[in-house]
Amino acid sequence: MPVVREFRLPDLGEGLTGAEVVRWMVEVGEVIAVDQPVVEVETAKAVVEVPCPYGGVVTARYGEVGEEIAVGAPLVTVAVGPSSSGSGPQAPDEPGVVAAPAASEVERPLVGYGVAEPGRGGRRRRVGGPAAVPAPVVAGGGAAAGAGAAAGAPAGAVAVRAPAVPTGPAVVPVISPLVRRLAREQGVDLTALAGSGPDGLIMRADVERAVAARVAAPAPAGPAVRDGVVPLRGLRKAVAEKLSRSHREIPAATCWVDADATELMALRRQLNATPGPKVSVLALLARICTVALARFPELNSSVTEDGSGIVRHSAVHLGFAAQGERGLVVPVVRDAQNRSTEQLGEELARLTEAARGSALTPAELTGGTFTLNNYGVFGVDGSTPILNHPEAAMLGVGRIVAKPWVHQGELAVREVTQLSFTFDHRVCDGGTAGGFLRFVADCVEQPGMLLRQL
Repeated sequence: MPVVREFRLPDLGEGLTGAEVVRWMVEVGEVIAVDQPVVEVETAKAVVEVPCPYGGVVTARYGEVGEEIAVGAPLVTVAVGPSSSGSGPQAPDEPGVVAAPAASEVERPLVGYGVAEPGRGGRRRRVGGPAAVPAPVVAGGGAAAGAGAAAGAPAGAVAVRAPAVPTGPAVVPVISPLVRRLAREQGVDLTALAGSGPDGLIMRADVERAVAARVAAPAPAGPAVRDGVVPLRGLRKAVAEKLSRSHREIPAATCWVDADATELMALRRQLNATPGPKVSVLALLARICTVALARFPELNSSVTEDGSGIVRHSAVHLGFAAQGERGLVVPVVRDAQNRSTEQLGEELARLTEAARGSALTPAELTGGTFTLNNYGVFGVDGSTPILNHPEAAMLGVGRIVAKPWVHQGELAVREVTQLSFTFDHRVCDGGTAGGFLRFVADCVEQPGMLLRQL
């Protein structure tokens, strides 16, 4: 007899208490392999696919698209086949296990998120008859028919009951996950498309034609503008809560200064004229920040939750603002103080590319101790940003633009930028903040000063 095992939403990252269901990747009655992704969820940090550590038949799934699932709450139940030998070591007790059967070929520990066993996760099957599909337990009490009766439904959960005779979902001839993603993002129903590829395979061009046809179609009659409420969900909700908390709890102040970045830009051109990885302006600014924080370590800190103390961080985990598909995120370069300028540039480039593709992991979005905000990429000169709670400081850099400037006693056209520095006034006074900002400005104007610090 199969044994029904319950898989619950695991802890997906530092400080996260739940996740929102973006889409289900399996249906009730479907046969899944070990470590096969079953649901895509959006946390406050990233969009991730959650693999199930059990292989077998999906008997129930919990939560609708758009619904928030708490960490530790049930996601799916799976009917796992019995051991072929009928004996073997028992699985250890763990949250989410309805019964502890003998180990079998379709069970093993969870390998890791996004890591599928080669050759096992690519194709899914649906059971062919009702006898092979244990009916899930329905919330509210009572036993379900079949092997699923061994598991009690979690309190308050609503299980999706497997049909008496599973007919199977419509088979959509799409191979490329990129095509599926494009269709999902554009709201195109793949089942309504006729594919132009071999054997009716749906291609990217088919989805793009459907989108173009929809755009070209006349808009329905009605008012041009409608009032409405856009719900705060996922990343936007997390950002709103974090910024509100920062604004409410941190007495922040900002100071700023204009700096002549002509020599810094000349140094960058000189470095990039030699063989090797290209050095970005952001990498040079990151190197300046790590040197400045070594001189002013009180700014690489955070105030304790109860406000009774200040935590000084020995390592500089440098966050930087990056624009991704889901909006503004702050990836973190770990141990930035130990990296060379080239290494900083490589890590910044890797994380920026991951942000654009929404491929950042929760671990890459948490644990920052100081933030570098290059808002000059948006074509603006200055800003007074809200601190990235619980960090105590943030350096902002405006666009670098040619301006008239007094240089060596004469008026000249120089490449000038505005630097702003926002800090938690609890960790230092204005003298420290001003000293930090002035040191950064001096390094921008005379980058050779860095040699004295290295």
